[in-house]
Amino acid sequence: MPQLNPTWFISQFFWLCICFFFMLFLMSKVFIPKIKDILEQRQRKIDDYLVKAHQLKEQAEESLKKYHDALAQATAEANKALEASRAEMNAYVAKKQDEAAQKLNAKLAEGEAQIKETREKAIKEVKNVSQEWALDIIAKLELNKIDADDIKNSIKKVVND
Repeated sequence: MPQLNPTWFISQFFWLCICFFFMLFLMSKVFIPKIKDILEQRQRKIDDYLVKAHQLKEQAEESLKKYHDALAQATAEANKALEASRAEMNAYVAKKQDEAAQKLNAKLAEGEAQIKETREKAIKEVKNVSQEWALDIIAKLELNKIDADDIKNSIKKVVND
């Protein structure tokens, strides 16, 4: 093996040093700066992405807060509208109940008046018929001692009690 031959050591050492320093120079001036630039670009992109992600997170949180605020406001407005509608409906129902009660009271008064009128007519008819029958019965029984005024007074007394 020629690598182990001592006569070639110096020559091999020389070329080793030249290759090593050439590679070192090449690495330090060409490859490592390119790799360093690539790594820096990658880190900058990652940092930019993290900053953008943070901004988007803040925007999302802000949008979520606005959404919750809008939802709370809409709920409050809906509750107010519901209460207003409920109050309006209660007032309308109360008004209609009052109108119905007034109509019912008017009909009730009218009906009571008709009943009273009919009762008075019936009582007059009963008095007249009773007087006529009583006079007919007295005439048929031939009781001359009882006159028409006594019968009228008796009927009035019975009917009024």
